[in-house]
Amino acid sequence: MRDFPPIHASSTAGRLQSSSIAAGCRHSVVLKPDGTVSAAGDNKYGQCDVDGLRDIVAIAAGNVHQASNTGSSHSALLKSDGRVIAVGWNRHGQCDVSDWQDMVAIAAGWRRTVGLRADGTVMAAGRNEEGQCQVSGWRNMIAVTAGDWHTVGLRDGGRLETAGNNRYGQCKVEDWRDVVAVAAGYLHTVGLKADGTAYAAGSNKHHQCDVGSWRELTAISAGSYHTVGLKKDGTVIAAGSNEYGQCSLSGWQDIVEIAAGCVHTIGLRSDGTAVAVGSNEYGQCEIR
Repeated sequence: MRDFPPIHASSTAGRLQSSSIAAGCRHSVVLKPDGTVSAAGDNKYGQCDVDGLRDIVAIAAGNVHQASNTGSSHSALLKSDGRVIAVGWNRHGQCDVSDWQDMVAIAAGWRRTVGLRADGTVMAAGRNEEGQCQVSGWRNMIAVTAGDWHTVGLRDGGRLETAGNNRYGQCKVEDWRDVVAVAAGYLHTVGLKADGTAYAAGSNKHHQCDVGSWRELTAISAGSYHTVGLKKDGTVIAAGSNEYGQCSLSGWQDIVEIAAGCVHTIGLRSDGTAVAVGSNEYGQCEIR
């Protein structure tokens, strides 16, 4: 089991950022301590074809909101040498990342992939109809996240940049301060503050933005219609739609990492085992 470093917004750029679990719409990906990867769930487009990959240090799973029936999805994987591999649906070129180099973090949204370079700049490939891939001018970034139609970057110093659809106010985050982590869902954005509290903006139809009372957070994740927060005591809190049980997390303990998909949620325990709740229609909760 790898060590999980604390979040330090000022020290993230320039080093590889590890993510060990990723939740897409209908599939899940798990990074093992030896740098290999396993996946479970829908593999219609090859998004779970990760067997045999080596030297992986971070993973991301592309999402598609539950209302869509296309089932399109992909997985992106960051190698220890800073290169990126992507497998799955590639109609919009979201998997055309083989020439990317010097990457330290990746994110996968709906029909696109986003990568953070060691120099703090950002790259994107895939669907750009709403301008969600217009990130080439971003500088001094330390983290990136990709929602369905918008992309968010965290700048050194705790401020945010956004690109893409803002119909529901999901990009209205310019006033946020002291952010140390950020997550983008279908139509909402969530930010973790240095004091362990959270911001949220965007659609709140399912109460996925009702995070104002959360305290002592160390990580956040955003699904299609739900938001998940990891507390410093290893327990997990959730807000939003629980139609498939994706927010039924009250019994989770000793969690060190979380990932929210469309309608399922994954947690990684301190002993290296994984837990999952929510829709398992495609076997996406059958992770090991």
